[in-house]
Amino acid sequence: MEQHVLVVFPHPDDETFGCGGTIARFAKSGVPVTYICATLGQMGRNMGKPFFATRESLPNIREAELAEACEALGIQHLIKLGLRDKTIEFEDPEILITRIERILREVRPSLVLTHYPGYAVHPDHNALGDLTIRAISRLSVQDRPIVHAHAFARDCQDVLGPPDIVNDISAMSEVKLAAIRAHRSQSQLLLARSADGHFKDQPAKNSFSHMLKQESFWTYHFS
Repeated sequence: MEQHVLVVFPHPDDETFGCGGTIARFAKSGVPVTYICATLGQMGRNMGKPFFATRESLPNIREAELAEACEALGIQHLIKLGLRDKTIEFEDPEILITRIERILREVRPSLVLTHYPGYAVHPDHNALGDLTIRAISRLSVQDRPIVHAHAFARDCQDVLGPPDIVNDISAMSEVKLAAIRAHRSQSQLLLARSADGHFKDQPAKNSFSHMLKQESFWTYHFS
């Protein structure tokens, strides 16, 4: 039984698509969940299907979607860092590491969910995952939470091996789906394609239905 779970991701919807079922399972069992979301996804390419967002309105829309998704998943505390999308790698690392370290010391999580640095495709994913690991490494060994890192680069299993944790989230599939729907600007096209069978030829492990059944993580080992 975890004492407190801290989730650290850069964009609204990262928490849902990557580990929404896992978060929901913790929340339903009574474990407090705090989410650090670094940006509002201002530079996201998706604007809804049909379009209902503009570049100017997208940040406010995604902020509202994030709040709705957090409510669906049972996330009790949301911390927004206010960074700009697609710029995390260019931020002063010392400032961000210190901000994350301060939150770690306040929240005192037993488990952190974040992206695995170097194996999460998007530069923001890799940068924030790295900053989070560096912040945790500043804690004494006895105070460090366990880190379950989300990775989905094509070569991640070739390098990292099979995932250490494979969570069966079937019981939380409807909750995760509700959170996916909450992120309308980003999920409408995905849901439409799923409904018309667009993904029927995908391998099972990459299918939309698989996303609602399993979530995988690697335990990050500090040197």
